Amino acid sequence: MQQAGSCDHTALIIVAYRHPMAYDDHGPSEPPSPGPGPAAGHHSHLHGHAPHHTPGHGRAGRPRHALSELLGGHSHDSADQIDDALEADSVGRRALLISLGTLGVTAAVQAIIVALSGSVALLGDTLHNVADALTAVPLLLAFTLARRPPNPRFTYGYGRAEDLAGLTVLTMIIFSSGFAAWAAIDRLAHPRPLEHLPAVAAAGLLGFLGNEIVARYRIGVGQRIGSAALVADGLHARTDGFTSLAVLLGAAGVALGWHWADPAIGLVITAAILGVLRSAARVVTARLMDAVDPALHAQATSTLLHTDGVQSVRDLRLRWIGHTLRAEADITVEATLSLRAAHDVAHAAEAHLLRHLRRLSAVTIHTSPAHHHPGPP
Repeated sequence: MQQAGSCDHTALIIVAYRHPMAYDDHGPSEPPSPGPGPAAGHHSHLHGHAPHHTPGHGRAGRPRHALSELLGGHSHDSADQIDDALEADSVGRRALLISLGTLGVTAAVQAIIVALSGSVALLGDTLHNVADALTAVPLLLAFTLARRPPNPRFTYGYGRAEDLAGLTVLTMIIFSSGFAAWAAIDRLAHPRPLEHLPAVAAAGLLGFLGNEIVARYRIGVGQRIGSAALVADGLHARTDGFTSLAVLLGAAGVALGWHWADPAIGLVITAAILGVLRSAARVVTARLMDAVDPALHAQATSTLLHTDGVQSVRDLRLRWIGHTLRAEADITVEATLSLRAAHDVAHAAEAHLLRHLRRLSAVTIHTSPAHHHPGPP
């Protein structure tokens, strides 16, 4: 076998694929825990996932946190909304569908009362519930298409369909926020009496109860199946319920003779829809540009450097395809290694990355000899 040192312009390319979930008739199942393998002896103590503590969540920080959630501080990134328990458990996916159906019925009832009363505050709350529910469409689409294997036409699979769905959702949220803002401003400019005031108040309470029911259901199922993502989504739904309570404030203001209260609350809820739009747009545009969290890139680099035989990382690229990651790395190894030994280092680096980077599904490793100075072709 030819030595790498005797042919400096030669590089070794290892392409390896590994699916993080094995699918059966009931959905994906967790892969077995990695046993001793190429990366078993490597320094992996730096790659643990430390608990994340968010400052400012004491009594003084709760109102600020609630305001941040209301104005789109929560994430609509499907990678944040999916965890292994949710993806692997059909109960988790069913919980998403049931909760979306509940919010859909709530919004439909609110829409009927909007048509009867002409309340722009309730219109805004209805559109807010619809817009927020729509952000789960890419997530559900990802679950549906995840079972389809790559083929000669779609060699990377169907993960990008999630991004296309995100663009569609983004367009609908833009329309919702624009329509809600126009209705509220028009009502301020051309005030008219608000009809069926008790029904408007009841619809606002219904919106709160619908979100609270969804919140309790998601949190309960999330805790039962061990899905942190579903629990977080339930807490998000609970926060949205307080937006619906704002409709009650508008109805109370109108009852007191403040006819501007209803459109004013409509503008406040429009701001909440814009918060959803801001969060969703940030995620969708970042995905279209193949953006990843810099901390994830740093973790991957550290993981490679703590692989025996890897001297440096010349290049490392990560990208999301749907809700799974792919990695491409160029690492340097000792120039005197044989081709087989360099292959073993590349394989160990691949296994190390797959073990320590959550949602990583495939890795391409390219090895180059250290102190490589290519000559003329």
